[in-house]
Amino acid sequence: MKIAEIRKLSADGVSARLQELYQESFNLRFRNATAQLDNTARIRQVRREIARIRTVAGSRSDQGLGA
Repeated sequence: MKIAEIRKLSADGVSARLQELYQESFNLRFRNATAQLDNTARIRQVRREIARIRTVAGSRSDQGLGA
């Protein structure tokens, strides 16, 4: 998911997507630990997508604060 797509999501959509990614991250790490994961690169992709979403969410909360 690209930054532009994330910015189009509502606050509820962002939090729902973040929950999905945290769940997927847990499942991937679990499967990796039990040697059942074929595509280990997906762990990195999910981590980076979580970071993107958290960055957008953080910038949204900062916009309300005047300096």
